[in-house]
Amino acid sequence: MIKRFFTIVIITILAIFAFSISDSMDAMSWPSENAALIRNFGTNDMGSPVLGMVFAGQTQVLAAEAGEVIFSRNRNDTASRLPSPFGAWTAIDHGDGLITIYSRYDDNGVSSFLEQVERQQPIAVSGTSGWSQQNGFYFLVFDRRERRWINPAMIVTPLQDTRAPQILSVTLRNAQGQVVQSNNLTQGRYTVIVNVAGGTVRPVAGSPVSNTQHAPLRIVCSVNGAEAGTLNFEAVSARDGTLMVYRNGLTPASRVYNPFPAFEAADVFLSRGQVSLEVIVQDITGATHNIVQRLTVN
Repeated sequence: MIKRFFTIVIITILAIFAFSISDSMDAMSWPSENAALIRNFGTNDMGSPVLGMVFAGQTQVLAAEAGEVIFSRNRNDTASRLPSPFGAWTAIDHGDGLITIYSRYDDNGVSSFLEQVERQQPIAVSGTSGWSQQNGFYFLVFDRRERRWINPAMIVTPLQDTRAPQILSVTLRNAQGQVVQSNNLTQGRYTVIVNVAGGTVRPVAGSPVSNTQHAPLRIVCSVNGAEAGTLNFEAVSARDGTLMVYRNGLTPASRVYNPFPAFEAADVFLSRGQVSLEVIVQDITGATHNIVQRLTVN
């Protein structure tokens, strides 16, 4: 119920701004020089996707790119009559429909006095406002034209010191909702559930390394060498009050994020015979990891 409430609040906030990313736009800067990235875009947050990047630590919050401040509120502002899981937050318009949002920071920022900001200009100080679990801040990128949240790693400067992602487990669930433990299966449709750990990320040279489990950029499932399903973590769309992820087309996030902390990566049909099921995980740097399971289908 709380997650549903949070989703409605997030999508309602978008109405305040009531366009797609410009192909010519230069890469943005990271919104902090020394904070640790503890959760990235797409991470399974108790059954819902993280829509941005969650940073921890005492740090200045920096504007990722020059732009116009179009909204700013402190944690006690009730003028909008909207509950604010974001706490204190600021939205900056960068043109071409692209907005960055900085939230859950301390109220002692300067963003409420600004109209224009420059790239890397301090706009706030990390804190614990909103639904914060520890000192830090939350950074999001929104595409107004397509009404979707964009993975910030797609448009900020390249990551540094990234370790290849790892596949922790691959399990199958049959049409009756039962997790299959054996490699001997009956013919039919199965859901491929993948638990992964993204690479260890250090956003900026010298910043702390977080060992927190991160989402990858892409999970690809193949059956006997033919691609059977792909789950992308490039964007999350908002459609009629529902968050949608890209798994062979738009799919409700609840169908992908239900098996916390894993992902429902694909639905596959397994025919009789010897079957090779391969799962490939790729991170933002292009590093990959794969697992192949040999199955007997009767």
